[in-house]
Amino acid sequence: MRIDLNADLGESWDGWRSGDDRLLLDVVTSANVCCGAYAGDIDLMRETCAAAVGRGTAIGAQVGYPDREGFGRMFVDMAPADLTREVVRQVELLDEVAASVGATVTYVKPHGALYNAIVDHEQQAAAVVDAVLALDRPLPLLGLPGSRVLELATAAGLPVVREGFADRAYTADGRLVPRSEPGAVLSGPDHVAAQAVSLLGTVGSICVHSDSPGALALARAVRSALERAGATLTSAS
Repeated sequence: MRIDLNADLGESWDGWRSGDDRLLLDVVTSANVCCGAYAGDIDLMRETCAAAVGRGTAIGAQVGYPDREGFGRMFVDMAPADLTREVVRQVELLDEVAASVGATVTYVKPHGALYNAIVDHEQQAAAVVDAVLALDRPLPLLGLPGSRVLELATAAGLPVVREGFADRAYTADGRLVPRSEPGAVLSGPDHVAAQAVSLLGTVGSICVHSDSPGALALARAVRSALERAGATLTSAS
């Protein structure tokens, strides 16, 4: 069984300078690189892409609301056309930065509040799909199983990747528990690794957040557990 392991990277210079982001790149198979809208900057994007290509790690565009104050975790009621233009701008910027270090963007993953909004928000889901369709090549779109955005993307002929989360709690209907609620972010390597293994066969990619407490230890535990379960870790894109 093949499975992708991804992490959100390039979100802060603190994570880069501490070495944690670089070490995560040795564990994951795909790096969701922040495109500078909700965090990060062009120099950090370049450093992250260069390190990823040196390790053979796939690079994805982590797109989000232009909301640096809220780290992209607050819903922004953008007009669909504006959201489409913003997502295209972010992907094209990362693509340009990646190309400067010999890399290529191979998928798109929405971040934070945008990710959660397009599970059910028809207009914003359609706007994100329109953005991916407007790119110069049909990049795969990562999203929550059963989300409206993946339904629309599939109907439009775009490749999609169903994504699960090792370090986030789920509601009974398969949505993510809001971060504002107790227990929304899981901790403890054994707990997180067990959830990752339970997702095998239901998703094509599993995420571990780089800003979760002890993210590196969690990612290593997840990878080890997946390999013990017989999974082959490889990029989904």
